[in-house]
Amino acid sequence: MVSKNTLRKLSDRELENYLKPESRFVPKAIQTAFEILTERGRYFSDEEKENIQKLINKKENEELDRLLEEQELKKDHITKDANAIRLYSRGIILFFGVFFGFVSGAILLGLNFFKLKKYKEGILVILLGFIYSIIQYFGVPLMYKMKSAHEMTSYRKSPELLFIIFGVLVLYFIWIEVIKKLPYRSESPLIPILLGLLMSFLIYTNFNNWFSSYFLINLAR
Repeated sequence: MVSKNTLRKLSDRELENYLKPESRFVPKAIQTAFEILTERGRYFSDEEKENIQKLINKKENEELDRLLEEQELKKDHITKDANAIRLYSRGIILFFGVFFGFVSGAILLGLNFFKLKKYKEGILVILLGFIYSIIQYFGVPLMYKMKSAHEMTSYRKSPELLFIIFGVLVLYFIWIEVIKKLPYRSESPLIPILLGLLMSFLIYTNFNNWFSSYFLINLAR
């Protein structure tokens, strides 16, 4: 948000920088700088006014294009096009991240990267899945042990939920960064079903309490 009072504290020379063609400031800031300089008696020729307005319009269009691009990236570009590559859907991956732990979502996302021949990214995201699970295993009990009044924040009431939400957000943003706007067809659910059964068994047996912080365990309590 642009504060006119803040810009009023700047010198004329500093405000002039807002109006230069190479200016990186937002449209509102450019418009405000122009208004302040006008109030101070700075004379602008018709050509200068036209160039400033063109600069503002250009910045507004760039801002709009950026917002539209962000909206496109957030969309799930699943399609029925027979020529599109088959991937495990974003919805399935996020579902697994919530109910079967971050590592299961990371495995499915990693398999997607392998299909796209992004082997390095696939290996890294699967490794991240196991590392995150280890951090969760030790982190949840540690957060419960925090006794200081300064550490009594809302997340402490349910650190399990904190890890679930953060993990799902990580999977979501990795998808956006790597897969971007790629159209894809939904892959066969066979592997997710088998993975879900395996994770259900592991969570049910809960060996050495490794899965005590998982959603299904907390749901059953």
